[in-house]
Amino acid sequence: MKVRRSWVIGLAALAIAAVVATAAVWSWLISPMPQAQSGVELEIEPGRSPRQIAADAVDAGLQVSPWLLYQWFRWSGQSRLIRAGSYEIERGTSPRELLRKLVDGDQTLARVRLIEGWTFRQFRAELARSPALKADSAAMSDAQLMAAIGAPAGTAPEGRFFPDTYAYARGSSDLAVLRRAWQAMERRLQAAWSQRPQDLPLRDPAELLTLASIVEKETGRSEDRTQVAAVFVNRLRLGMPLQTDPTVIYGLGPSFDGNLRKRDLQADTPYNTYTRKGLPPTPIAMPGQQSLEAAVRPAGTKALYFVARGDGSSQFSETLADHNRAVDRYQRGGASR
Repeated sequence: MKVRRSWVIGLAALAIAAVVATAAVWSWLISPMPQAQSGVELEIEPGRSPRQIAADAVDAGLQVSPWLLYQWFRWSGQSRLIRAGSYEIERGTSPRELLRKLVDGDQTLARVRLIEGWTFRQFRAELARSPALKADSAAMSDAQLMAAIGAPAGTAPEGRFFPDTYAYARGSSDLAVLRRAWQAMERRLQAAWSQRPQDLPLRDPAELLTLASIVEKETGRSEDRTQVAAVFVNRLRLGMPLQTDPTVIYGLGPSFDGNLRKRDLQADTPYNTYTRKGLPPTPIAMPGQQSLEAAVRPAGTKALYFVARGDGSSQFSETLADHNRAVDRYQRGGASR
C-alpha cells in the first residue's frame, strides 16, 4: 500500500511539474523579449540555419537566450519556413510573435519616392542614393535598362515611369522598382488614352504622354492644369508652335545653368518648340495622374496664351493683344507663351 501511495504521489508531482513547466514555457513564449535598444533591425541572409538565425537575433540586440530561441524555432515545426529578409523587431515583441513575423515574411520595407516632373536622370540618381536597393541597373545604359524591365524595344525611358512612393524589401533590385513604376505608368496611360475625345489632336498614347509631361512642367497650380493643357491642344489644332520653355531647357540637358537665354530659344533642336511646330520627340519629364487627365480632357477654352502671375497661378488669354497686356502687367516684358 505504501508503494502504491508513493507511486501516486510521484505521478502527481510529475504532473504538477509538467503543468508548471508548460506554464513557464507559455509565459516565456508570450512575454516581451528585452532589447538593447528601442528597435532591433534583424537581417536574415539566405541559407542561414535556424540555430544561426537565433544567434543573429541576439547579436542584433534581443536580450534572450539563443539556445531557448533556437529550441522554440525547432519545437514549433516552422523553423524551415523562416524567410530571409530585413525585419524590424519592435519593443514588446514576444518569441511567439517573432517567429510569426519571420515565417510570414513580415519584412521592414524601405521606400523611394518618384516626384512628379522629375526626369528619368533624376529618378536614376534617386535610386542610386537608396542604400537598401541593389544597384543592378547602375552599369546599364538606358536601352539596356528598358530591355531588362520588359519594355518594348526602342522605348525611350523619359516619362515612362509613374511618379509615386514605392515600398520594397531591403536588398531588392532597383530593376524591380523600375519595373513596377513602368507598369504603373503603362496602366494609367492606357486608361487615360481610352477616355480621349475623338477630336483630340494626338495620334497615339506616346503623344499623350509627351503632352502630359509639358503640362506637368508648366503648371504652377493644380487648378490651372486643364487650362494649360487646353492652350497647347488649341495650338496643336491650329498648327501653332507650342513655344514652351521647359522643352527647350530639357533639350539643353545637364549643361543648363538655370538661365534661359535668347540664343537658347533661337537655337534649333528637336526639343525647341519655338523653332519647331508640334510636340517634341519624347516626354520631357514624368507626369502625374492629374497631368495625364488634363492632357486627355483639357478645359473648354479658346485660350492660346498664358503668362505666370508671380503667385504660382497663370493668366490665360485668347488673343495676342490681351496676352501682351497680361505680360506687361505681370512680368513687365518677361518671357511668355
